Amino acid sequence: MGLSDIKKLRGLTSLGINDCKKALSESKGDFDKALKILKSKGAQMLEKKGSRATGQGVIDSYVHFGGNLAALVEVNCETDFVARTDLFKKFVKDMAMQVAAANPEHIAKEDIPEDVLKDVKNKDEYIKQYCLLEQAFIKNSKLLVGDYLRDTVSQTGENIVIKRFVRFSLGEADEG
Repeated sequence: MGLSDIKKLRGLTSLGINDCKKALSESKGDFDKALKILKSKGAQMLEKKGSRATGQGVIDSYVHFGGNLAALVEVNCETDFVARTDLFKKFVKDMAMQVAAANPEHIAKEDIPEDVLKDVKNKDEYIKQYCLLEQAFIKNSKLLVGDYLRDTVSQTGENIVIKRFVRFSLGEADEG
Protein backbone atom coordinates (compact mmCIF):
# COMPACT_ATOMS: atom_id res chain seq x y z
CA MET A 1 0.00 0.00 0.00
CA GLY A 2 2.12 2.82 -1.32
CA LEU A 3 1.59 6.54 -1.32
CA SER A 4 1.45 6.49 -5.12
CA ASP A 5 -1.53 4.07 -5.03
CA ILE A 6 -3.34 6.32 -2.55
CA LYS A 7 -2.71 9.38 -4.74
CA LYS A 8 -3.84 7.48 -7.85
CA LEU A 9 -7.06 6.31 -6.14
CA ARG A 10 -7.71 9.83 -4.88
CA GLY A 11 -7.22 11.20 -8.39
CA LEU A 12 -9.63 8.66 -9.88
CA THR A 13 -12.35 8.96 -7.24
CA SER A 14 -11.78 12.33 -5.55
CA LEU A 15 -12.53 10.69 -2.21
CA GLY A 16 -10.50 11.51 0.88
CA ILE A 17 -7.06 10.13 1.66
CA ASN A 18 -8.42 8.14 4.62
CA ASP A 19 -11.10 6.54 2.41
CA CYS A 20 -8.45 5.56 -0.14
CA LYS A 21 -6.15 4.15 2.58
CA LYS A 22 -9.04 2.17 4.07
CA ALA A 23 -10.05 0.74 0.69
CA LEU A 24 -6.46 -0.33 -0.03
CA SER A 25 -6.25 -1.92 3.39
CA GLU A 26 -9.57 -3.76 2.91
CA SER A 27 -8.41 -5.05 -0.48
CA LYS A 28 -5.04 -6.13 0.94
CA GLY A 29 -3.22 -3.78 -1.45
CA ASP A 30 -5.09 -4.85 -4.61
CA PHE A 31 -5.55 -1.58 -6.50
CA ASP A 32 -8.43 -2.76 -8.71
CA LYS A 33 -10.38 -4.15 -5.74
CA ALA A 34 -9.78 -0.91 -3.84
CA LEU A 35 -11.14 1.07 -6.79
CA LYS A 36 -14.28 -1.12 -6.83
CA ILE A 37 -14.73 -0.58 -3.09
CA LEU A 38 -14.49 3.20 -3.55
CA LYS A 39 -16.90 3.20 -6.52
CA SER A 40 -19.35 1.23 -4.40
CA LYS A 41 -18.93 3.82 -1.64
CA GLY A 42 -19.76 6.55 -4.19
CA ALA A 43 -22.90 4.69 -5.26
CA GLN A 44 -23.97 4.32 -1.62
CA MET A 45 -23.36 8.02 -1.06
CA LEU A 46 -25.56 8.87 -4.08
CA GLU A 47 -28.29 6.60 -2.74
CA LYS A 48 -28.13 8.22 0.71
CA LYS A 49 -28.21 11.74 -0.66
CA GLY A 50 -30.83 10.95 -3.32
CA SER A 51 -33.75 12.08 -1.20
CA ARG A 52 -32.27 15.46 -0.29
CA ALA A 53 -33.87 18.51 -1.92
CA THR A 54 -32.07 20.11 -4.85
CA GLY A 55 -33.29 23.69 -5.07
CA GLN A 56 -30.15 25.26 -6.53
CA GLY A 57 -28.17 24.58 -9.69
CA VAL A 58 -27.17 25.79 -13.10
CA ILE A 59 -28.58 25.87 -16.60
CA ASP A 60 -25.86 25.71 -19.22
CA SER A 61 -25.63 25.35 -22.97
CA TYR A 62 -23.39 23.89 -25.61
CA VAL A 63 -23.43 25.16 -29.17
CA HIS A 64 -21.43 23.10 -31.63
CA PHE A 65 -18.93 24.77 -33.94
CA GLY A 66 -20.85 26.09 -36.93
CA GLY A 67 -24.01 26.69 -34.93
CA ASN A 68 -25.99 23.76 -36.36
CA LEU A 69 -26.30 21.78 -33.11
CA ALA A 70 -27.01 22.92 -29.54
CA ALA A 71 -28.18 21.68 -26.16
CA LEU A 72 -29.52 23.22 -22.95
CA VAL A 73 -29.25 21.33 -19.65
CA GLU A 74 -30.54 22.04 -16.15
CA VAL A 75 -28.65 20.34 -13.33
CA ASN A 76 -29.69 20.87 -9.71
CA CYS A 77 -27.80 20.57 -6.43
CA GLU A 78 -28.54 21.34 -2.80
CA THR A 79 -26.72 24.65 -2.28
CA ASP A 80 -25.70 27.69 -4.27
CA PHE A 81 -22.18 27.19 -2.87
CA VAL A 82 -21.79 23.92 -4.82
CA ALA A 83 -23.58 25.38 -7.86
CA ARG A 84 -20.82 28.00 -8.10
CA THR A 85 -17.90 25.53 -7.91
CA ASP A 86 -15.78 24.80 -10.96
CA LEU A 87 -16.37 21.07 -10.47
CA PHE A 88 -20.15 21.44 -10.67
CA LYS A 89 -20.02 23.89 -13.59
CA LYS A 90 -17.72 21.51 -15.49
CA PHE A 91 -20.15 18.65 -14.88
CA VAL A 92 -23.07 20.71 -16.22
CA LYS A 93 -21.08 21.81 -19.30
CA ASP A 94 -20.09 18.19 -19.92
CA MET A 95 -23.76 17.16 -19.71
CA ALA A 96 -24.69 19.80 -22.29
CA MET A 97 -21.98 18.45 -24.61
CA GLN A 98 -23.16 14.87 -23.94
CA VAL A 99 -26.75 15.76 -24.86
CA ALA A 100 -25.64 17.50 -28.05
CA ALA A 101 -23.35 14.66 -29.12
CA ALA A 102 -25.24 11.55 -28.00
CA ASN A 103 -28.86 12.70 -28.45
CA PRO A 104 -30.47 10.99 -25.43
CA GLU A 105 -34.25 10.98 -25.15
CA HIS A 106 -34.58 10.18 -21.43
CA ILE A 107 -32.57 10.94 -18.31
CA ALA A 108 -32.92 7.50 -16.69
CA LYS A 109 -34.34 4.15 -17.75
CA GLU A 110 -37.20 4.68 -15.28
CA ASP A 111 -38.26 7.67 -17.41
CA ILE A 112 -39.00 5.56 -20.51
CA PRO A 113 -42.76 5.19 -21.00
CA GLU A 114 -43.93 1.55 -21.02
CA ASP A 115 -45.60 1.99 -24.42
CA VAL A 116 -42.21 2.96 -25.93
CA LEU A 117 -40.40 -0.05 -24.46
CA LYS A 118 -43.04 -2.58 -25.51
CA ASP A 119 -42.22 -1.94 -29.20
CA VAL A 120 -38.44 -2.20 -28.73
CA LYS A 121 -36.78 -5.51 -29.68
CA ASN A 122 -33.50 -5.05 -27.77
CA LYS A 123 -34.40 -3.13 -24.63
CA ASP A 124 -30.82 -3.12 -23.24
CA GLU A 125 -29.42 -1.53 -26.42
CA TYR A 126 -32.24 1.02 -26.48
CA ILE A 127 -31.54 1.96 -22.86
CA LYS A 128 -27.78 2.32 -23.51
CA GLN A 129 -28.43 4.52 -26.53
CA TYR A 130 -31.29 6.73 -25.37
CA CYS A 131 -30.94 7.07 -21.56
CA LEU A 132 -28.48 9.78 -20.60
CA LEU A 133 -27.33 8.08 -17.38
CA GLU A 134 -26.71 4.79 -19.20
CA GLN A 135 -24.71 6.27 -22.10
CA ALA A 136 -20.94 6.04 -22.37
CA PHE A 137 -19.50 9.43 -21.45
CA ILE A 138 -18.24 11.16 -24.62
CA LYS A 139 -15.00 12.33 -23.00
CA ASN A 140 -14.19 8.90 -21.51
CA SER A 141 -15.93 5.92 -23.12
CA LYS A 142 -14.93 3.65 -20.21
CA LEU A 143 -17.17 5.71 -17.92
CA LEU A 144 -20.97 5.84 -17.99
CA VAL A 145 -22.66 9.20 -17.46
CA GLY A 146 -24.29 7.73 -14.34
CA ASP A 147 -20.83 6.88 -12.95
CA TYR A 148 -19.64 10.41 -13.70
CA LEU A 149 -22.69 11.72 -11.80
CA ARG A 150 -21.89 9.45 -8.81
CA ASP A 151 -18.26 10.63 -8.85
CA THR A 152 -19.40 14.26 -8.85
CA VAL A 153 -21.81 13.60 -5.96
CA SER A 154 -19.00 12.00 -3.95
CA GLN A 155 -16.71 14.95 -4.67
CA THR A 156 -19.25 17.65 -3.78
CA GLY A 157 -20.93 15.80 -0.93
CA GLU A 158 -24.34 16.93 -2.21
CA ASN A 159 -27.23 15.37 -4.06
CA ILE A 160 -27.06 16.29 -7.75
CA VAL A 161 -29.92 15.75 -10.18
CA ILE A 162 -29.96 16.17 -13.95
CA LYS A 163 -33.39 17.80 -14.11
CA ARG A 164 -34.04 18.28 -17.82
CA PHE A 165 -32.47 18.88 -21.20
CA VAL A 166 -33.33 19.86 -24.73
CA ARG A 167 -31.34 19.38 -27.93
CA PHE A 168 -31.64 21.37 -31.15
CA SER A 169 -30.29 20.27 -34.51
CA LEU A 170 -30.65 22.49 -37.56
CA GLY A 171 -33.03 20.97 -40.07
CA GLU A 172 -34.55 18.39 -37.70
CA ALA A 173 -38.32 18.24 -37.83
CA ASP A 174 -40.39 18.63 -34.69
CA GLU A 175 -41.97 15.41 -33.50
CA GLY A 176 -44.84 17.10 -31.66
